[in-house]
Amino acid sequence: MFGKIVYISDNEAHVQVGNSEVSTNLMNMHVIFEDDKKKILGEVEDIGQEIIKIRFQGEIVDGHFVGGVIRKPTLNSVIRIITQEELALIVGSQKDGNMLLGYSPLYDNCPIYIDVNDLFSNHLAVFGNSGSGKSCGVARILQNVFSDPNILPYRSNFFIFDAYGEYHNAFKVIENINPNFHFKYYTTNETDTDGERLRLPIWLLDTDDMALLLDAGEHSQLTIIERMLKLVKIFSQPDEVSRDYKNHLIAKAIMTILYTNQTASAKRNDAFSILASCSTEEFNLEAPVQGIGYTRKFRECFTIDSNGNFSESVLLTEYISKFINDELDKYEATADNYYTLEDLEKALDFTLISEGLLRNDKAYNNAITLKVRLHSITIGETNKFLRYPEYITRDNYIASLVSYGGNSKAQIINFNLEDIDDSFAKVLCKVYTKMLFGFAKSLPNRATIPFHVFLEECHRYVQNDNDKYLLGYNIFERVAKEGRKYGIILDLISQRPVEISDTVISQISNFIIFKMTHPRDIDYIKKMLPNISAEVVEKQKSLQPGTCVAFGKAFKVPMLIRMQMPNPEPSSSNCDVMDTWRVR
Repeated sequence: MFGKIVYISDNEAHVQVGNSEVSTNLMNMHVIFEDDKKKILGEVEDIGQEIIKIRFQGEIVDGHFVGGVIRKPTLNSVIRIITQEELALIVGSQKDGNMLLGYSPLYDNCPIYIDVNDLFSNHLAVFGNSGSGKSCGVARILQNVFSDPNILPYRSNFFIFDAYGEYHNAFKVIENINPNFHFKYYTTNETDTDGERLRLPIWLLDTDDMALLLDAGEHSQLTIIERMLKLVKIFSQPDEVSRDYKNHLIAKAIMTILYTNQTASAKRNDAFSILASCSTEEFNLEAPVQGIGYTRKFRECFTIDSNGNFSESVLLTEYISKFINDELDKYEATADNYYTLEDLEKALDFTLISEGLLRNDKAYNNAITLKVRLHSITIGETNKFLRYPEYITRDNYIASLVSYGGNSKAQIINFNLEDIDDSFAKVLCKVYTKMLFGFAKSLPNRATIPFHVFLEECHRYVQNDNDKYLLGYNIFERVAKEGRKYGIILDLISQRPVEISDTVISQISNFIIFKMTHPRDIDYIKKMLPNISAEVVEKQKSLQPGTCVAFGKAFKVPMLIRMQMPNPEPSSSNCDVMDTWRVR
């Protein structure tokens, strides 16, 4: 079958075809170059009439496979097909710490086992065209994890951000495997009776989160958001503190106006404009202002006399001054409290009258932009997702996400994002990922509670966004670079890898690639992954549905793997047009 070696390079050997007829079934099969001192593993990548090209992949040393080749076979090496014992060194075996991934279409459906830690302790990408088997592959992998009696992932946390609501069907009966396994389903569809309504407490969003929600684009807007959050926390304090602080802000703003060089009518207009958006019991147009022996309404204090001055300027100044307390400027809320979107709007109104924004056209315009966006959220369709019924801390909220039935734990938490637009879905994915990352970093013992974040259609969310300019970081890129040491693992699922952040892709350790045909995506994979060989790229172009090329840290060599169909399947099948066309 194999003749003499006629050529050896750094990566491959050219071997003469032997006297017997060579079957094309040898394509992609593994062979051993063997001499007295070493065994070199190769893969058949091309068969001609006279020459067989074999790419080197590693070396078998003392009964273990070592990827990469430093030593080359000699020209006199014997070439033979790999044995079953040697194959087991590559495809793995059923032992503690290993899990079944799929089956080899090249070696008579030989089972392929991988190390659980190598796969799940590193970031993973699953790529492929629509209909190539991505969703089924992901569902099958997780079903294999929970079906394996040697793994028992009771304390696992798989967060699936599901763009189409596909995975509910695949995992809803996971309790049938083990009564201690639970699946929890959050939905953005208000009429869906199968799951809990997705609700995110607005007070858990910090300045960076709020900047994403409000689509901020200028650094000056971050200062405004930060001020807004400071005020809403103060306003959520007991009534006396909130009232005094509001009166202080209104008084300072109006006093600033009174000391400008504007005309009296312009000052009155500005003061009334402040009261139109920010008012209290002490500061409104009808509030009583007590003089010596008489009382005026607050608006009457702005009456302009024949000299163009306020007729009650002394009374007005004295009344306003008693509410100004410069010590309040140093006040910070000592604890978070419950507040709503409407409370945020009110805090933003008070932010507009403070910090000199009224005198700074650019800053004021940036603030107005945020005000319009916040109001559109407050009255829009997405507002219900940001309304939580009662105050809860971050840690308790995360605990509530994974709790099941009071005393049990859910291992798979599925967020169905099907009924919200991509921009809001992106914000939710980023906020939840950042929340989990912050929680993991706060643990006293690092990486003791691992979280896996599965992002279906991740090209919608994991992009080269403006975040790095505005915030100094992109949360997905930060997690890609730092998450593994804290136990936060990204699992990306996409049909368009070319649209995903380059930084995130560069940190992925394992790839499972189903059939892809778009030349830009194929070229992108070759450029982003310099270690990937040309034959791996060629293989994935002609894969059957459900068959993938897998390579990375969890795999000894790039492998062709046929995944079993998940049972039950995700809701990802195509529309049966023929059936729907029929008249019933």
